Amino acid sequence: MGKKRHGHHGGAWKVAYADFVTAMMALFLVLWLTSQDEKIKEAVERSFRNPFMSVTKESTGLIPNKDTQAVKSQNGNFDSASAVELNMLRKLSEDILKTLQNSNPEGIPEETPVHVENTPDGMRLSIFDRAKRPIFQENSAKFTEYGSWVFTTLAWQVSRYTNTFRVELEGHTEKTDRVSSETYSEWELSSDRANAARRKLLDQGVDPAQIRRVAGYADTMPMDGADPTNQVNRRVTVMLKIPELR
Repeated sequence: MGKKRHGHHGGAWKVAYADFVTAMMALFLVLWLTSQDEKIKEAVERSFRNPFMSVTKESTGLIPNKDTQAVKSQNGNFDSASAVELNMLRKLSEDILKTLQNSNPEGIPEETPVHVENTPDGMRLSIFDRAKRPIFQENSAKFTEYGSWVFTTLAWQVSRYTNTFRVELEGHTEKTDRVSSETYSEWELSSDRANAARRKLLDQGVDPAQIRRVAGYADTMPMDGADPTNQVNRRVTVMLKIPELR
C-alpha cells in the first residue's frame, strides 16, 4: 500500500509542473502581445472574432512569415500587416461570385451581373445594368426585382464584415444620344442610382458608419478598354477599402 501511495504522490508533481509550464507560456504570450504594435494587436483581436478566417493561405499562423512580407494584388502591393483583411476580401469575393452565379447558370459573360477586381487598397465590385437583365428600371433609380435581389445579396455578404471595410459607391452611365432635361441629366441619374444602392445596403444590415462616399460620374469614367457608348459602362461600383491603407 505504501508503494502505491508513493507512486500516486510521485505523479502529482508532474501535473503541477505541467500546470506551471502552461501558466508560464500564457504569461509569455501575454507579454509578447502587449509589446506588439497596434496592427498586430488588431489582427489578433480579429482572429478571435473570426477564428476561421484569420489565417492566410501564405502563412503558417496569424502573422505572415518572412517569405510573404508583401502580398500582391492585381494593381499593386499590400503590406503584410493587412494579410487578415486580404483573406477576408478573397473569401468575400468568392462568396459573392458563387452566389450571383446562380442567376447566370449558363455562365454567359454578357449577362454576368458583377465584375470583381482587386485594387491597391481593397476590392472593386462593378454591378452592371444590362439591357437583358437590368438592375434599374429604364432611365430610373428604381430597382427592378432582379436588381433588388442582386444588391440584397451583396448587402448580406458585406454586412458580415462590419468594421472591417469602408464602403464607397459610384454611379456611372454610358454615353448616349438620349436628350436629358435641364433638371435631370445623366449626372442626377448616376448619383441617384448610387444613393439607391446605399439605401439598399443599409436596409439589409450594412453599418451606416461603413459608408464613406456616394457619388455619380455620369459618362465621364467608362470601363477600361470599353467604348464610351457600350452598355457595360452603365453600372454601380461598390468599393470595399481596408481602413489601414486609406
